[in-house]
Amino acid sequence: MSGWRWGANLATLANGLLGAGAVAYTLAGNPRFALLLMVGAIGFDGLDGLLARRAGGTPSVVGRVLDSLADSLSFALAPAVLVAYHTFNAGSWQPYGWAALLVGAEVGSLAVARLIYFTLRGHAHPHFVGASTPQNAIAVAVAVLFLDVPGYLGTAPVALLLVAALLAPLMVLPIPYPKLRRGGALRGTMALTSLALAAALLPEQWWPAPGSAWANFSELAAALAALGIALYYLLGPLAVRAAERNASPGASHG
Repeated sequence: MSGWRWGANLATLANGLLGAGAVAYTLAGNPRFALLLMVGAIGFDGLDGLLARRAGGTPSVVGRVLDSLADSLSFALAPAVLVAYHTFNAGSWQPYGWAALLVGAEVGSLAVARLIYFTLRGHAHPHFVGASTPQNAIAVAVAVLFLDVPGYLGTAPVALLLVAALLAPLMVLPIPYPKLRRGGALRGTMALTSLALAAALLPEQWWPAPGSAWANFSELAAALAALGIALYYLLGPLAVRAAERNASPGASHG
């Protein structure tokens, strides 16, 4: 096994461990750190793909399965638990306990369904069929920041549940989204989006006081991440269709 392949396997392991940590910290009552771990898992997931491509050859079925298992922890179970389980603002969430469990189950089950499809068939497509699970995890994380913890727009359980419930089906609907590879459409946009989300979460680990400079910085960074997410969901399918037109035999290459 080449060094690149070993590196890819270690990145997959790190992805899964961070996802498991995100679940544990959410259940322990620290969703801020759970969100940061989830973003870290997204970084290792991208590194895994990069190293696997450097290794060359045809990816093994075992490698794809292990990658999907790690993704199931980080991008299915972790966001599902974030939506379903609440130790903060318990009074605001108390009337919506069953709804939160149902939406959390929707997020987790559709993410797992999307990963199963990708493992068996979807990996062969030049683009994603349905939004990727890391993309959905980023969107859920930003929604949590604005609508739950720390709640830049206030604690709004109904709004958060609606956002999560509407985003989840996009993972399994046959809508094309570009893969974020070198030279791919929106790769730079999503890299900046992930960095903005990480920048928003780092100061939050010290619980900055509302209205303080650090809290305002976090909110601005989260707003930039939200903009990047919206651009990906809106422009991603258009970018895939444009690439397909350009690659068609009748396309002009003048």
